[in-house]
Amino acid sequence: MKKFNPLLLSLLSGLLLFAAWPVSPLTFLIFIAFVPLLWLEQQITSRKKFFGWTYLTLVVWNIATTWWVLNSTLIGGAAAILANSLLMCVPWLLFYNIKKKRGDKIGYTALILFWMTFEYIHLNWELSWPWLTLGNVFASHPNWVQWYEYTGTSGGSLWILLVNVLLFLLLREKVQQSRWNTRQITLIGILLIIPLMISWWTTTNKGLSEFRNADPNIILVQPNVDPWDEKFVAGKEQAQLQKLIRLSESQIDSNTALVVWPETAVPVAINEDEMKSNYFMAPVWDFLKRHPSVNLLTGIEGFRFYDEKDKSPYSSKVPESNKYADSYNSAVLLDSSHFQVYHKSKLVPGVETLPSFLKFMSPLFDKFGGTTGGYARQSERTVLQTYNSSYHVAPAVCYESIYGEFMSAYVRNGADLIVVITNDGWWGNTAGYRQHENYARLRAIETRRWVARSANTGITCFIDPSGEVINPQPWDKTAVIKMDIPAIRSLTFYVKYGDILSRLAIAAAILLLVWSLITTLLSRQKRKQRV
Repeated sequence: MKKFNPLLLSLLSGLLLFAAWPVSPLTFLIFIAFVPLLWLEQQITSRKKFFGWTYLTLVVWNIATTWWVLNSTLIGGAAAILANSLLMCVPWLLFYNIKKKRGDKIGYTALILFWMTFEYIHLNWELSWPWLTLGNVFASHPNWVQWYEYTGTSGGSLWILLVNVLLFLLLREKVQQSRWNTRQITLIGILLIIPLMISWWTTTNKGLSEFRNADPNIILVQPNVDPWDEKFVAGKEQAQLQKLIRLSESQIDSNTALVVWPETAVPVAINEDEMKSNYFMAPVWDFLKRHPSVNLLTGIEGFRFYDEKDKSPYSSKVPESNKYADSYNSAVLLDSSHFQVYHKSKLVPGVETLPSFLKFMSPLFDKFGGTTGGYARQSERTVLQTYNSSYHVAPAVCYESIYGEFMSAYVRNGADLIVVITNDGWWGNTAGYRQHENYARLRAIETRRWVARSANTGITCFIDPSGEVINPQPWDKTAVIKMDIPAIRSLTFYVKYGDILSRLAIAAAILLLVWSLITTLLSRQKRKQRV
């Protein structure tokens, strides 16, 4: 088999992954992105060398795609990129070991199973950072993956891995035997075309455009407040609230059911037990009393005090008192006399929380724009119900909207609308906020729900149940938009049953590992008996 420079192969895979990623128009490159790395594995005989070159590939992909995390904290962002790249090596090393012992068929099957298992774990453990889940790559082409309502993003990951492996095997056979395998070419063609045809059929036959007829309207506000130099500066709080109120009232009419402000739109920490009496909330309550039929969903930075017997695992001691406190990144739904609270549950590792197994690093923990001890979280998916039940809202605070199964749990609990509130201004005018906005399109497809997205500095928009973005507001612009939005209550296969593909992959990966271990032990025993 022809050998190539391993550095070239390693860099090529990393750059192809980057070139395919949103918001690049070259998404199709994802179907060949792993081929150079698979070729590299075929010609490398040292496990250590394969690990080194694989790590280089994944570091290139992570840095080129998510370098903007460095804008929040240089050291923390660099550590996150290097750590995430290292974790991504695990399925590749397991694949390398299995393939060397069990051959090609089992080896390449193992790669697919191990990668899908890794992605599922990375979505659900404390050090979660699933930004580069392979199935996310189609976020800017939702018309390719309308079948995510059945599979979620794991279906996209499986599609990508299968095509890459089959293309590599096709190229390897061409090099070794100097001919093209027409059967393999046909199989790859079918594998590429059928998912696209299913997407087309789904969109055509479900009549998703019908979902655009409704009476209530929703107003989304984009205040465009600089999070670094203005948002949390003392003395500017009231001006920010008045700006939000003024923008909202410029669009309110008799059919307005919901107004949405972005994450931490209320720029002061609020004791959630004193929501109605807090001085800084007075303009908000006055605004709602002027519009008694309107509901407001807004982000706040909340906190609560507890006695020692009532404290949570996240509580920190209040200095010079016998009290404990929890801090929250919250979404609050208010009407003229009531409020409901949801506490962000998917916290950004190293930014909003520190995983329990890394608590020894607490002295180095540095969180921008909030508390120094990290946020508390809640475990249940609380659906927020508007006045007169016009909407049952699934609140997604910031990057919670990149979690498919997490958001589908809201819908099983009765949510008929997804609302994303975020402040992507921390990252600056980079690909980060555009990737984040695109990922919400996948949640719309998986749940067949409308998504209303309010972002502090952009992109504020509506997203229909087929993933089409409507009236997006550009970066660094003050804006307010309004649209009639229906409440949808039907449940997709994915919402009902969850990520079945990943669970099957995990079960198969476990069986494969157990079988491989038992086979290895029996082989060793036989060799000893011969001796």
